[in-house]
Amino acid sequence: MNKFTLNNGIEIPTIGLGTWHIEEGEKAYRSVITALEAGYRHIDTAAAYGNEKSIGRALHDFGLPRKEIFLTTKLWNTDRSPEKAKQALQDSMEKLQVDYLDLYLIHWPANAKQFPNDWAKINAETWEELSKAYENKTLRAIGVSNFMVEY
Repeated sequence: MNKFTLNNGIEIPTIGLGTWHIEEGEKAYRSVITALEAGYRHIDTAAAYGNEKSIGRALHDFGLPRKEIFLTTKLWNTDRSPEKAKQALQDSMEKLQVDYLDLYLIHWPANAKQFPNDWAKINAETWEELSKAYENKTLRAIGVSNFMVEY
């Protein structure tokens, strides 16, 4: 399978299974199993999708070595702050049954409407917490999702 190389040298498969709108339970579980059987090695989910537990079970049951799967999940806006981001990361990894993530994204930009008091500070502090997890190798790469250039 073809791969892209991220800025830090990590390779990500060009094609992956997106799991948005796949509900928790047997449907999410079977979708991941079927994708893995078909050769997919990149699975993309998010805490907000509510299906991480089924995805983790499927990855575990399929039995590939962890290093053969590229796993992406995302931090939701209600988990912005160093403490909440740290806990959300732990929760996602527990549900996914992994001890590291390949890519962890801030799902949506926080803005002044959502966080009227110091939204820029909240974004910076959240990023700093994710950077710590990157430095200690809990995360292989970090990034953002759905951000526009102005953010």
